Order: sequence, then C-alpha cells, then structure tokens
Amino acid sequence: MPTTTVPPPVLTLLSRVTGDEKHDPSAHSTLDVVWVLYDQVLDVAPDRVDHPDRDRFLLSKGHGPASTYAVLAAKGYFPATWLDDVAAWDSRLGHHPDRTLVPGIEIGSGSLGHGLPLAVGTALGLRLQGRTARVVVLVGDAELDEGSNAEAIAVAGRFALDRLTCVVVDNRSDNLGWPGGIAARFALEGWATTDVAAHDHVALRDALRHTDSSRPSVVVARTVAEEAAA
Repeated sequence: MPTTTVPPPVLTLLSRVTGDEKHDPSAHSTLDVVWVLYDQVLDVAPDRVDHPDRDRFLLSKGHGPASTYAVLAAKGYFPATWLDDVAAWDSRLGHHPDRTLVPGIEIGSGSLGHGLPLAVGTALGLRLQGRTARVVVLVGDAELDEGSNAEAIAVAGRFALDRLTCVVVDNRSDNLGWPGGIAARFALEGWATTDVAAHDHVALRDALRHTDSSRPSVVVARTVAEEAAA
C-alpha cells in the first residue's frame, strides 16, 4: 500500500549514510520526492535497470545523494550494507553518484546545471527511438541560476517534450529569485506547472503522475523553511 509519509525503515537507512554531513540538508530535502517517485510513480525495478523502456530518474542535485541511496537500497537495488561506508576507498557509493558503479543511477552528477540539459537530451533520444518512457529530473532551486538550465528550459518547451518532468526542490536558497516564482519561469517557455508542498505525498503523487500530452511538466516541491540548502 502506498505510504503518505516516508516509512521509518527508509529513515533508518538514510541515517546510515555518514561522512558528508555538510550536505545533509540538501540531501534530506529531496527524500519525500525521491521516495514518492520510486514508490508510486516511476516504472522502474531493480531487475531491469538497463531495460530500454524503463523510466529514467536523473538526480541533477548530485552533491546530496544520500536520500537517493537510501531509497534505492530500500527498493532492493543494492545491499543496505553499502550505506555503511559511503566514500570509503573500495565503496561503490561516493559523495557524488556514479552511474557506472551504482545500480539505478542514470547519470554521474554533482556539478550543478548538468542534469536538466541531460534530461532534455535523453527525452529527445527516447522520442526518436519511438519509446514512451518518462524522464524525470530533480534539480535544486539555486541550481536554476546556471545558464545551462535556462537554455534547457527553453529547448524543452520548443520541442514540446511531453515525456519530460522536472522536479524543482524549492528550499528558498536561490540568491537571484524569479519574478512570479519558479513555476512562472517555466510557464514562460510553455511548460505545464504545478506547485506543491514537498511533504504532502498525496499531492506529490498526483502531480508527478500527471503528464501533459503536448508539453513538458515542472513540479515545484516546496520544503519547510528550516531546510535551506542549494
């Protein structure tokens, strides 16, 4: 049965990821979104991580992968024991995720501004192959200051990438701000927009399941005030 809060076992798994506490706020602010995606939205499974018709989840906010690691472990992508030595010499889990080492990770990330452009390219590639798999990319609000994201937002709108969804975790850590709010920035380029509270799993599920048949979608997930990190 779908959960309306992150289950305690997942929180326990998250607590096992240590060694990069300075990025804990950034990582933990993504937990609700990542859990809802893997538990109730994405068409993915640990026994078909390379299936060509799988949905793709791209973690652009890769400097805070702890929540994603915890969810992947909870869903059986790798043993929970991997969480106990993140960034150790022989660990497959680093402080930035590596797609060549971690089952379920689609891109190497952590240098901000790369995930959304990669998601646009992935969505275009899948369209050219005639596939209907979804591409969901998670970015932070401050990450939108990167010029590469402005270009990707515009291109996705022009190409009407209806199988692309961008989730913006809004910690109110953006230094420049967007007139009218983050969703308005995407709307200018033709995206369908939704604004929800990140801890409202029902609203998150409904927003993330919805796609528009003629344009890309953005879900702005607002976190609580004390979770402020890029």
